[in-house]
Amino acid sequence: MTAAHTRVRYAKKDHVAHITLDRPEVLNAMDLRMHEELADVWDDVEADDEIRVAVLTGAGDRAFSVGQDLKERARLDERGAPLTTFGSRGQPGWPRLTDRFTLSKPVLARVHGYALGGGFELALACDLIIASEQAVFGLPEARLGLVPGAGGAFRLARQLPLKTAMGHLLTGRRLDAATALRHGLVNEVVPAARLDACVGEWTDDLVRSAPLSVRAIKEAVLASVDMPLEQAFTARYAWEERRRLSSDAAEGVRAFTERRDPRWTGR
Repeated sequence: MTAAHTRVRYAKKDHVAHITLDRPEVLNAMDLRMHEELADVWDDVEADDEIRVAVLTGAGDRAFSVGQDLKERARLDERGAPLTTFGSRGQPGWPRLTDRFTLSKPVLARVHGYALGGGFELALACDLIIASEQAVFGLPEARLGLVPGAGGAFRLARQLPLKTAMGHLLTGRRLDAATALRHGLVNEVVPAARLDACVGEWTDDLVRSAPLSVRAIKEAVLASVDMPLEQAFTARYAWEERRRLSSDAAEGVRAFTERRDPRWTGR
């Protein structure tokens, strides 16, 4: 970890990293400083073998994140800063979570309130989404003369039926939590009062799973999702090779036969 964070809160407990976008006064809009701090956090999540899962959320009771800080963007435009397009290469915080394709640990988005623009794209880049009944999702870029450059155009079309995704991408129409759940875009929707408990249930289950198995499965699923099935079976997955050769590969079966909880080492 580098300098002290002013835009992001970061804490670790019981193998879980808790990451909070911390600008509630602007609905957790993401400025360049926040992206720099998040890159520092994701580096640490990947490097710390004690962390098995990360939970990403937004501070306050109104928003997960409303995406790019448009006031900062307007100031940058006035100064003649280069306009952005797809991906974060060459920008502060690269690679951002939305195009950080080698993060091997699962990331769970805890969404309450607005997840709009880049905030929605950030949630789409997570492996799991647990939402409150008050969650609202949307990509308003088309209404602003922009594009969903942090992967929203690509991920939404992969995670929703194409016509449904196009309807939201081209119009900026929003999805409420119930609609997102109906389309399988989120894993679970609960009352706001139960959101933290529900997230805790999911993280408990993730921590209970073998850490190398989790990383191997995540890698294999994401790497193979667009492969022909036959190719997926024969592709090389680095984390699966590590799992197969680890002591944990035999520990789960041994623990089952000995009627005890497994003791995972991650090695």
